Amino acid sequence: MDFLANTLDKLPLLSIITFTPLLAALIILLVPSSYTRIFQGLALLATGVSLVLSIAVYASLNAVNAGAFQWQELHSWIPDLGISYHMGVDGISAPLVLLCGIISFTAAMLSLQIENRHKEYFALALTVMSGVFGVFTSLDLFLFILFYEMASVPMFFLVGIWGSDKMGGGKPIYHQKAAMKLLIYLQLGGALVMLGIIGAYVMAGINSFDYIALLQANISSETQYWLFAIIFLGFAIEAGLVPFHTWLPEGHSSAPTALSMMLAGVLLKMGGYGIIRVAIGLCPDGAKAWLPIIGFMAVINILYGALCALKQTDIKLMIAYSSVSHMGIVFLGAACLSEPTVGTSAILGASGAVFQMFSHGVVTALLFALAGTVYLITHSRDFSAWGGLASAMPWLGTAYVLAAMGSLGLPGMSGFVAELMVFLGTWQRSPILAACAILALVITATYLLRSVHYGFYGPLNPKYAKVRDANLCEKIPFAILALSSLAVGVCPRLITDITTPAIQELISRL
Repeated sequence: MDFLANTLDKLPLLSIITFTPLLAALIILLVPSSYTRIFQGLALLATGVSLVLSIAVYASLNAVNAGAFQWQELHSWIPDLGISYHMGVDGISAPLVLLCGIISFTAAMLSLQIENRHKEYFALALTVMSGVFGVFTSLDLFLFILFYEMASVPMFFLVGIWGSDKMGGGKPIYHQKAAMKLLIYLQLGGALVMLGIIGAYVMAGINSFDYIALLQANISSETQYWLFAIIFLGFAIEAGLVPFHTWLPEGHSSAPTALSMMLAGVLLKMGGYGIIRVAIGLCPDGAKAWLPIIGFMAVINILYGALCALKQTDIKLMIAYSSVSHMGIVFLGAACLSEPTVGTSAILGASGAVFQMFSHGVVTALLFALAGTVYLITHSRDFSAWGGLASAMPWLGTAYVLAAMGSLGLPGMSGFVAELMVFLGTWQRSPILAACAILALVITATYLLRSVHYGFYGPLNPKYAKVRDANLCEKIPFAILALSSLAVGVCPRLITDITTPAIQELISRL
């Protein structure tokens, strides 16, 4: 064990985790298009390596010093511009690196369902995975922007080529238009983030994009006020803040299963992570001025997303709007940092926000995985027409119930702990906001239990009497995602022991 630990300490694990999927993508481009099994095998191998190593990094993180960056890699890159290759993780980013490892591997397994143009699909999907890993591990903000674009731009092609149109009841959604809308919104958000980071670089006057160096820079409170607003808005668009959320349900509705998992599981989290890490971290004075307003906006997100989900019978649209609502909980937890001296409010709220990002990532990825698999089998996304599918699909039915319970916050699942922490933190700061947010839980339970009842435990639609249940390649990712939610729900200290010191370090700078 000591030999293994010493070996791991000498390896640039964060670089290996980040670039292994990209290396696999480059190899895929060199292989003839007819070798589908090789593309699938490379994708599973690359994401499997990243998952195993992300677990190793997470398990070896020093919880006592989780407020400091660990596993750092620092190399000079473009010194004239103050750009370096700097990577590292702390108690805020480490859970999201682990989340990315889980989602990448499970999404790669469900990508085996893709039926055409495998070479291009796997090359683009693996590039997205590398980009997301890079966002969570970068400590140089120029590098951060590069990875942010690497994760965002390929999604346009993935949705535009492998997506599907939504017809039937309600407004039709065309996948090519949805892909363009997704690209426009994500690029708008990315442009605002870039503008804010360049502004911080210029106003700091230290000729460095290094995050740790910029934390020590003397940026005036007035400048921070506007920089925070710009950076926050950019990341908020990525995270689905109302009214900039409309790309999200359309993109989810059009995307194939594995892409919906990546969109909801990790791409939305880039926005939430960026708000806490970059916007609040670099502009603490600006954050204290804007976060009370953001708390109010967060409650609107929670209620609006829940009400929109309540009126859906299209399973993917329902889950997409639930993501809008659940990301509002992340905004609400971050807003607790507006008053860092109010008891444990800030620690509970912000730690709960990080917990919620992990919880929502695994639970919503599971919901999309199940919904996409049922659609693949039944060719219907209208759960009101499914009937009692659990009698024909007992495995899928059981897994869906478990995912729905996790999403509505059943005790013992990860969602319960995350929401409890955020609501307790918010209550100390503003009981009215907390009460309004808690009201949304009733709506959330209603639309999720309705989908369980109509989709899986109502009268069975005769046309689905002889459909198949999940196969082994589908059961494995379902099990990984469900067990991830259960593990941190039963033992929340797996997350909180490292997030709390990191949040305390962030609060010390506010």
